[in-house]
Amino acid sequence: MRQLAIILIFLFSGLAVFAQQEKSYVKKGNELYQQKRYKEAEAAYRQSVVKKEQNVPGNFNLGDALYKQKQYDKAGEQFQKIAESNNNNKVVLAHAYHNLGNSMLQSQKYQESVDAYKKALLNNPKDDETRYNLVYAQEKLKQQQQQNKSKNKDNKDQQKQNQDKKDQDKKNNQNKDQNKQDQQKQQQQPQPNNISKDDAQRMLDALNNDEKQTQEKLKNKKARGTTGRPAKDW
Repeated sequence: MRQLAIILIFLFSGLAVFAQQEKSYVKKGNELYQQKRYKEAEAAYRQSVVKKEQNVPGNFNLGDALYKQKQYDKAGEQFQKIAESNNNNKVVLAHAYHNLGNSMLQSQKYQESVDAYKKALLNNPKDDETRYNLVYAQEKLKQQQQQNKSKNKDNKDQQKQNQDKKDQDKKNNQNKDQNKQDQQKQQQQPQPNNISKDDAQRMLDALNNDEKQTQEKLKNKKARGTTGRPAKDW
């Protein structure tokens, strides 16, 4: 809880330094702010800077009102503008950059938060609250970087898995195409006629009969060849 309180305590930093410069709209805005009517307080503070843009209390409190409405980016822009408009006043710069750091911290823009706190300390090295917030922001930045590193690794692993799956799917498709082509070639080749068992037996019997007839003819021819005139006796 101490950590959270230190991060968020900054709302009256501008007022404490510039209390004597308050005008009617700033005073009205402060009253509304105390009542937690932040939207109305914002409108009053905007009125306070319409004619005098360098109204430091009005600008500071406008940033505070935006912060309370959780418009952290807009609050940060407001404090950045204050810092750029008062670059010769170290007190204003220290407070502006401190509040800018808090706004960026709430937006989870930790690098910007660290940078802002460092600038605040350059203008007020004795500000322990800013120093504490800087350490906290640095720790959050480190965690964010580790998470991003882990996320990048997971993304690379996922990309590799996706690529491996694509390669395997491509290989499977190629195998399917090859198998399909092989099947088509086999279908195009002439296939032996299918015959029944009875037909096969008849064909075998016919071959046997032909062979018997051939053997009979050879036998008869040989027998006829033995009759006739005997060989001459020397």
